[in-house]
Amino acid sequence: MRLASASLDMPTAGDYAYDWALIDVETSGLVARRDRVLSVAVVTIGQDGEQTGEFSTLLDPGCDPGPVHVHGLTAERLRGAPTFDQVAGQIGSLLQNRVLVAHNAQFDYDFLAHEFARARMWLPVSQRLCTLALNRQVDPPTDDMKLGTLAAHYGVPQTRAHDALDDTRVLAGILRASLCEAARLDLPLPLVACPPRAESQFTPNPPKTPCAYRNPGRLTPGEPLRQGMKIAITGETAHARAELVGRAVAAGLNMVTSVSRHTSALVTNQSSDSAKARRAASEGVPVIDEHTFLRMLADVRAGTAHEATAAAVATVPLKAPATPQTRVAESHPGSVPGSVPGSAPVPVAVPVPVPRQAVSPVGALGDPLSGHRVLVLGGVHAAAVAARTRVVELGGSAAVNLSASVTDVVLLASGERDRRMSRITALELPVHDEHWLTAPTAAAPGSATARTREPHVMPRGGVIDLPMPHGTPAPEWYVTAGWSPRAGCEIDVVAFILDEDEQVTSDEDFVFYGAPESPAGTVRLLTGGPAEQTIALDLASMPPATRKVVVAAAIDGAATFGTVGAIQIGAAAGSSGSPIARATLDAATTERTVLLAEIYRRGPLWRLRAVGQGYDHGLDALARGYGVSIAD
Repeated sequence: MRLASASLDMPTAGDYAYDWALIDVETSGLVARRDRVLSVAVVTIGQDGEQTGEFSTLLDPGCDPGPVHVHGLTAERLRGAPTFDQVAGQIGSLLQNRVLVAHNAQFDYDFLAHEFARARMWLPVSQRLCTLALNRQVDPPTDDMKLGTLAAHYGVPQTRAHDALDDTRVLAGILRASLCEAARLDLPLPLVACPPRAESQFTPNPPKTPCAYRNPGRLTPGEPLRQGMKIAITGETAHARAELVGRAVAAGLNMVTSVSRHTSALVTNQSSDSAKARRAASEGVPVIDEHTFLRMLADVRAGTAHEATAAAVATVPLKAPATPQTRVAESHPGSVPGSVPGSAPVPVAVPVPVPRQAVSPVGALGDPLSGHRVLVLGGVHAAAVAARTRVVELGGSAAVNLSASVTDVVLLASGERDRRMSRITALELPVHDEHWLTAPTAAAPGSATARTREPHVMPRGGVIDLPMPHGTPAPEWYVTAGWSPRAGCEIDVVAFILDEDEQVTSDEDFVFYGAPESPAGTVRLLTGGPAEQTIALDLASMPPATRKVVVAAAIDGAATFGTVGAIQIGAAAGSSGSPIARATLDAATTERTVLLAEIYRRGPLWRLRAVGQGYDHGLDALARGYGVSIAD
């Protein structure tokens, strides 16, 4: 069958012309390392927009098919279908030398990578394009980014949702329309490089059992151990390290892999020049030998259990923190300007700006820029920061890239030389000088850009409660960071999973490009393109010991964030959700690392704080501050 919609008005030249392989998989679950592919469909399209091939099949996964109510694929329907290894060669030939395209492409790519690894084959994909990430850049006026919603917006007929072949045909129409919009806005495609991967290289380790008790502090000489104490071991031991750790964990101790000021004691049999021993000496951490440790394990005193977060609470509307606006800052890195992760918390009152409530596109709150999205071009860093801050003060939202939602452009010094100006002129967007922000006069945004619900605009330091559903499974939360692409600036988004001491409990609680998933799968790093990365959080499954997740960005090489400019963060419920809150952070100039956001517990709820605190040091120093062991 030929896809007529895939060949109509599709950009077929320049940066938008590729050979495409559109793919959709239906799966037995959501975890690629555990679940299996039940059906797969591939449609190939050439650079001229014409369909060149099509393949689809059901698959026998050799396991329970999972949520039949979602995909409709019962064990009876799958019985007699080929196994993946029997069709892997045919699928691979369709993917070879083409850009893989999918909606939430990392999901499909990861499942295919695991299936090819099980078949002892390489997945022949060198680049992928996610239509979800592409539409986040285009930013169409839709209430979410689900496949069906985008299909309705772009006028693509959808016959059978969750049918792999029909979803792939719908995806072809969405790709066509999205590429047209990207070309109209002169947006670079968010292509992601896909180096070969083997299953053993990206399967997370088994999760560490979280300690159920709070850290009571340092071991006092002559006093017994208490449950929850953080204990590290270094050097050679008479007993197997696994045995020592197992006995300590069974006694209620928190065995950690690094030493920080929060470590209760270090176990070692000899004077050591290891990094752990040096850190213990510098921090004054007590040191005991193995024999003493084993003796003390026989008499570990009771500890204080972590407070569990309610599994389900009533739906909580998105709201600003209670007034007054000045509150005592909770202890966290970045709460006090200039604070360094790992330094002693300073209980100081700081102003916390109240995030704006959602507003209608016609300015229901009366702010001059309510419902407007303003792109600031040019100017020195300080001037651009001041302009974007002013936009937010006036009720608007500051953009970092040209998109379909941009309503106004402000030109600072040399802004007319920005490469996007020719496209802005062609789009006939209103262009203003810096004086416009003193007393703006702005027409209401056109109805074509209206959404049912606009994201909350969060200033730096703003806090919101993340809504928790009642009676239905809690969604994953996606915190996405995006920036304006810059040649020679490679940015990595990372996450630290922290306990009440603002420390990781093990090195595996540091999620980054080399370890993109925590062992329990509760925090994952997703890559949507060279200028967008996402941290996905399963907050409902976080152990009570986890009190906070810090999302940060680090820049590689000699470049600084002053070169990159502002970073936008958005928080959405689910991978296809539109952001319920958005912040544009301008904190960095000479800095090489920036704390972007914190997601932390507050009673039975989780909160999101837009931080925007930068540091001149690199990612290794930031990680050490949170207790991650980094080789010197």
